[in-house]
Amino acid sequence: MKAPADLQDKLDTLPSSPGVYLMKDVKGNILYVGKGKDLRKRVLSYFREKEHQSPKTRVLVSKISDLEFILTGSEKEALILESNLIKRHRPRYNVILRDDKRYLVLRLDQKEEYPRLSLVRRIRQDGAQYFGPYASANAVRQTLKVLHGMFPLRQCSGTKFRQRARPCLNHQMGRCLGLCVGAISPEEYGPVVEQAVLFLKGRTQDLQEKLRQEMERAADRLEFEKAAMYRDRLNAVEKTLEKQLMVSARFRDQDAVGTHEAGDNLGLAVLFVRGGRMVGSHCFVFKKPQSSSSEVVRAFILQYYEQGKPIPEEILISEPLPEQELLAEWLSDIKGKRVGVRHPKRGEGRQLLAMAAHNAANYLMSEMTRATDPIPALDRLRQRLGLESIPHRLECIDISNFRGKFPVGSLVVFRDGEPDKSAYRRYRIKTVDRIDDTAMMAEVLNRRFTDVRKEQALPDLLVVDGGKAQLNQALAVLRERELADLVPVVALAKKPRTTTQAEANGTDRLYLPGRKNPLELKKDPPLLFLLSRLRDEAHRFAISYYQKRHRKQTLQSRLDEIRGIGPKRRRDLIRFFGSVKRLAGAQVEEISQVPGISYKLAASICTALRGDEKAG
Repeated sequence: MKAPADLQDKLDTLPSSPGVYLMKDVKGNILYVGKGKDLRKRVLSYFREKEHQSPKTRVLVSKISDLEFILTGSEKEALILESNLIKRHRPRYNVILRDDKRYLVLRLDQKEEYPRLSLVRRIRQDGAQYFGPYASANAVRQTLKVLHGMFPLRQCSGTKFRQRARPCLNHQMGRCLGLCVGAISPEEYGPVVEQAVLFLKGRTQDLQEKLRQEMERAADRLEFEKAAMYRDRLNAVEKTLEKQLMVSARFRDQDAVGTHEAGDNLGLAVLFVRGGRMVGSHCFVFKKPQSSSSEVVRAFILQYYEQGKPIPEEILISEPLPEQELLAEWLSDIKGKRVGVRHPKRGEGRQLLAMAAHNAANYLMSEMTRATDPIPALDRLRQRLGLESIPHRLECIDISNFRGKFPVGSLVVFRDGEPDKSAYRRYRIKTVDRIDDTAMMAEVLNRRFTDVRKEQALPDLLVVDGGKAQLNQALAVLRERELADLVPVVALAKKPRTTTQAEANGTDRLYLPGRKNPLELKKDPPLLFLLSRLRDEAHRFAISYYQKRHRKQTLQSRLDEIRGIGPKRRRDLIRFFGSVKRLAGAQVEEISQVPGISYKLAASICTALRGDEKAG
């Protein structure tokens, strides 16, 4: 493939050194960022006629008008620079990992006199130990609860710990050793910390043996209470381990990266294995990546772990990568310890990758189903609810308030499964001055259906956020308006949170008129996804209006409390700036320009309103 004349001059002068190249179009936009151990050889390979070139490469080369390159001291430096440039420029033809999520990890700093476990989202090079990651906040908090039950480590923060004069409630419940009041020395506390670390590292056999030995030694010394404590701790560890999925006998920290392709899309799943036990997973979809699966895996590793995610001892990949050793060296530099990138062909590693690929396939299929024609899901909804026709227009009403203050209602509309924001409505509750969500719901419904001719078209299905009480209230309003036979209505509620993550998934329930028990939606993912999106959008819209009202009212209240501001000056200030929000963002000099407002009073206004904004 012949390069343009101007570009050919640059290609002829390319050095045979490691570095990074940036391919640009005629407007100077960066199309692709890559790196090479030998820049000349790598870049020229794009312009050679090759029948086996991918469609993506052919399209890319046809758009290249200019080339820029940066030399580096080594191939590893080129890899790091490539990663930084991709993150900064996000070129169209590079594989981009769209994942800004930081997972929760457990942090333990053994340099402290009395170390404690804390939840953080960022891993720092501070000498502390980090355990995780945990893809679910519910899962990590459950783990922390179990850990504190087995190993009564300090739970109060440093400030509370230093100021405490009497034992906390956790100590009275046997979940803390009372170290804040000198009930235990650092030397006695140390073994408890070591046991917790062994558990978190997955070295459970060592931990069980250690606890067993401590129990026997305490019994030999006739310290039966201490022996009973070690026995209970040993039983708790064994009971916890029974619930965990053992996937490897190597007791290593591993991430298994599996992929699955379907059409133009690629699904990727990473399984987190810590100490030989599965602790979580996360899945991604790359839509039309126009790259091979190995290129996607390489880009994933380069971008995912560079974001500060926990790096395990070993990363398993489903196919070999050209730069496998270089990636391992780069990861080792970040972690500060040796990290392996391995392509297992048999055994436990291969089984883990098969499990990861299966997860990737399921997730990709689920995402593709969601992204396709919504009519099948709407038809499924028609069948489950016994409606006469497909509900093309869905409406959902939600109420938001805090202890009855600043109550608002929201109405969102979906047409054929997609939001129709032009039809959204929001309501400021006017007739209810107490904590009564059903009464507030009644007001919003009455205002929505007061005069149908002036309002929007009738919904094919009305969804109210809540349970039986909200459903009955909606039915009462519809009957009063003589619309009960024209507007089908249901209530969508979340089941109360349970203790396990498995039970917490798929918690939405659908209440129907005349039916005692609600419909469980966890076994019907398309319906669950559709109705959850509708309800969550109504909730978002209501919350945003509530926050706006709360912020405005709080600023106004703060303005009224300023000495020297009466009704007239308050009116003049708002008229001058147009709103309290603009007044809050103004500088002292601007505020002092309002007639009757001195510089000193302007400074007081600025301090009061800015302080309130920060507090909010």
